[in-house]
Amino acid sequence: MTPEARPRWPIWVSWLFPILLIVLVIAGWEIAVRLRDTPRWFLPPPTAVLSALIDSRRTLLHHTVVTLEEVSLGFVVSFILGVVFALAIASSRVVERAFYPFVIASQAIPIIALAPILLIWFGYGMTPKVIVVALICFFPIVVNTVDGLRSVDPELIDLLRSMGASTWTTYRVVRLPSSLPYLFSGTRIAAAVSVIGALIGEWVGSSAGLGYYMIRSAGQFATDKVFAAVLISALLGLFLFGVVSLLERLLLPWQRVGVSGG
Repeated sequence: MTPEARPRWPIWVSWLFPILLIVLVIAGWEIAVRLRDTPRWFLPPPTAVLSALIDSRRTLLHHTVVTLEEVSLGFVVSFILGVVFALAIASSRVVERAFYPFVIASQAIPIIALAPILLIWFGYGMTPKVIVVALICFFPIVVNTVDGLRSVDPELIDLLRSMGASTWTTYRVVRLPSSLPYLFSGTRIAAAVSVIGALIGEWVGSSAGLGYYMIRSAGQFATDKVFAAVLISALLGLFLFGVVSLLERLLLPWQRVGVSGG
C-alpha cells in the first residue's frame, strides 16, 4: 500500500490510544493495590500520589524550580560545549585523536561515582549539579553533531572547493545545514536525560531539588511523596523533549515536509 493510499486518521485518534493505555494502567494499579490491601508505604495507589501532589504542591513547586534551574544551566552549557567540540573534531583529525577519547571516557565513568568528587570540589551549591547535567547531556550532542557534519557527500564538498569556496563557506553552505537534523536528534536525547543528571547530583548532596525531596521522603517512608516527585521529574523530561522537538519543527520545516510526504 502506497503512502497516498493509507487511511489518514484524525489527529485526535492518534492521541486516543496512548491516553486510553495510560488510563488503563492507572486504573489497574489502583484496583490491584486496593484488592491486595498493599501498604501505602510499599506501593501507594494513584489516588494517594495525586493527593500528595495537591497537599505538597507548594513544597514540590519550590523543589521543581530548583531542579529546573540546574537542568537548564547544565543543558545550555552542554549544548554550547558540544557544538564547539563537534566542530573542532569534525574539522581536524588531530583534534579528533586528541579529544574524542575523552568524550567517550566521559560516559565510560559512572556519573554516580563522579558526583561525590564534584561535591568535595564545589560544595553543596548548584555548581556540581550543573556539571553533572552537562556531563550527561554532552555526549549525545557531540556524537550526533559530528556524524551530521561528516554526512555530507564528499563530491559536493569537492565541487564547492573547485569553485573556490573557503572552509567557512563550505561549513556555512553545506556542512552546518546538513548537520542540523543530527544536532537536534542528539539534543532531544540530551533533553530527555538531563533531569537524571540533576537528580543524581541532588541525591549525593543538596538542600533542595526533587532529588533531595525524594531522599527525604523515602527516609520518612512517605512513598506517595516519592512517587509524586518521580512523576514531576518524568514530566520535566517530557516537557524538555517536547520543547526541543517544537524548535526542530519551527527551525527545520523541510524535515516535517519530508516526513509527511514520505
